[in-house]
Amino acid sequence: MHIQEVFDLVRGDIQGMEDGFKKNLNSDVFLVSKVGEYILKSGGKRFRPMVLLLSARLCGYKGDKHIPLAGVVEFIHTATLLHDDVVDNANLRRGNASANTVWGEGASILVGDYLLSKAFSLAVLHGDMRILKVLSHTTTRMAEGEVLQLLKHSDAETTEKEYMEVVTNKTAVLISAASQVAGIVGEVTLEKEVALANYGMGLGIAYQLMDDCFDYISTDEDLGKCVGNDLREGKVTMPLIYASKKATDAERALIKKAVESDELEDEKLKEVITVINKYHGIEYTINRARLHIEDARKNLDHFEPDSNRAALLALADYVIERTY
Repeated sequence: MHIQEVFDLVRGDIQGMEDGFKKNLNSDVFLVSKVGEYILKSGGKRFRPMVLLLSARLCGYKGDKHIPLAGVVEFIHTATLLHDDVVDNANLRRGNASANTVWGEGASILVGDYLLSKAFSLAVLHGDMRILKVLSHTTTRMAEGEVLQLLKHSDAETTEKEYMEVVTNKTAVLISAASQVAGIVGEVTLEKEVALANYGMGLGIAYQLMDDCFDYISTDEDLGKCVGNDLREGKVTMPLIYASKKATDAERALIKKAVESDELEDEKLKEVITVINKYHGIEYTINRARLHIEDARKNLDHFEPDSNRAALLALADYVIERTY
């Protein structure tokens, strides 16, 4: 199945979710509505809601709770973006000025808190105790991932194991939760619910690993931010970790200086990218992502072959095949 066919399958549900945004962002506090609308309308693939909506279809769910629950997942994701940009002092998000640049750091943090609170209000309204348990556990792990990433900021000695812990908690757990929540509303067996959670986990890890690669190989226009932005922000990601492990002492010293630099010059960035390419850091990271996608795909064997399973398989392939 082509990825465009996958998008078309849930286009109506995505639109329904977006309509819900307008309603749920309605606040008597003007700044809440304004900042919330700004970040939610600034683009994004709606990847996490799509995982939930497609998984609900796979489970044969015929109700309508999956649409607001998809919105819950996107609200949680958006809240973390607002907080991330403040922590990272980011100026751009998806090609536009970041909310903290436009509205200030205080507004970004507080509106992020509002979106997170709103997400759980909606989860209470449309979910049940099992869904709340999954989401609360997920957001706790996401917070731990954020703190761990902060602790490893500008740390050139970051290990692959430590980074994978960040990736799993910061990114993958929410995508895993999206699939699992669909299994719960679809009332599938525990075996299938676990399979969906594992599918989402593999998908989420691979998604972040591919993002690690794009940060070094895409154009500024594709990324909506500067190439090498992770390194400029002191984030040590998989391509760099692998290259550093293989590098000479002189090359490791170069990487360490770049990672610890307050303002990374373009020439130094090019030197670091040269080291990454020399030791095939991008290829290694893509291969790691492929392995996680293979694991994700295997979990769908618990379900009967149909167009909905084909759509989730195609979505898994898309994670690897997308160009940014």
